[in-house]
Amino acid sequence: MVRVRLFLLMVLGMLAGCASDIPHDMLAETGRQDLAAPQAVHRVYVATTRARTGSGGEVFGGGRSTALGYARVDVAVPQGHKPGELARPKSGNADPRVHFMAREVALYPDRGVAQADLAAAIAAHGGRVMVFVHGYRTHFDDAVYRFTQIVQDSGYSGVPLLFTWASSGKTMDYIYDRDSAMSARDQLETTLRLAAASGAKRIDIVGHSMGGWLTMEVLRQMAIGGDNVLAERAGDVALASPDIDVDVFRAQMARVKRPGRPIFVITSADDKALRLSSRIAGNMPRVGDDPNDAEIARMGVIVVDVTRLKAGDPNNHAKFADNPALVRLIGEYIEAPEQFAGSSEDITRKVRQIAGLPEQGGQAGIVFTSPERVIATTGVGATPLPLPRPN
Repeated sequence: MVRVRLFLLMVLGMLAGCASDIPHDMLAETGRQDLAAPQAVHRVYVATTRARTGSGGEVFGGGRSTALGYARVDVAVPQGHKPGELARPKSGNADPRVHFMAREVALYPDRGVAQADLAAAIAAHGGRVMVFVHGYRTHFDDAVYRFTQIVQDSGYSGVPLLFTWASSGKTMDYIYDRDSAMSARDQLETTLRLAAASGAKRIDIVGHSMGGWLTMEVLRQMAIGGDNVLAERAGDVALASPDIDVDVFRAQMARVKRPGRPIFVITSADDKALRLSSRIAGNMPRVGDDPNDAEIARMGVIVVDVTRLKAGDPNNHAKFADNPALVRLIGEYIEAPEQFAGSSEDITRKVRQIAGLPEQGGQAGIVFTSPERVIATTGVGATPLPLPRPN
């Protein structure tokens, strides 16, 4: 037991060493007069269970609020941005030529004002909304900038709506973050209802890490209540590196069942963050790093195994956003899923085209496993393998 504790402390220390020490004073950035011409500017709408900090320029901190807060942030993407990168300063002021920066932050006084603004944006963008639910150890500004990077690199054309729960942003606060996510379930449901009430015709959801657990919990509780709000606006649900116990996920899927559109689960067996989460949870496997793709797929989802893909995150926990080919692939599917219809060979060809890979030779490093078959996107084409259908 002592050895296990020492191991966990050592790994937590390593993760803390990788944690960002950059300043989080987003409001200070908005006052800059030297903003260079950006590559793009994205408006991100925000619903949050975070409390206001009350001082400095951090906007929202890691404390919990008893009521949902609403905001919007205009974010400038620097001219030097490359897909898969999220450039932030390691210290000092951000450089608008190379770093993501907030141009404007607006706080809404109440839900009514926020909904009116959101509804106008949704109407102007074809009735589409993407809700992003971030993971553990995430500051408010980190969540905003990461979501902006995903929107930019994926080419998403709808309205970005960030649901940000009260993560402390600290490596050692895993349990605090878990409790914060748990206490935010009703507020995430309220946010999804807000999107629907604001005129959304299609709602896509991306949940990362602990945010994947929160997403599934809310889908489960809405299913138990017989709620058709999402069913009537069925978009795609993507769980990236989900920090969910495999048995818990099985219980969640038993309620959610197989939706009209599939749930995508992005996994990587070399995910160091989920490996630590598994150790904390008594060595119980997590969905996001479970090597048994077929078992997960039998629960009624499509597994996208990216173990062989490389990304900039040393912990291999953010490949969905750090790998240019993968984030582009996600965006293409959300924008036009009909492109991926047809035979397994057709799907392989499309994946290779989007990822910028040659038709033959090498390996794409992406393996799709559905409840009915495995589609391995390798240089020799797709290989369909029969799998037992779920009960």
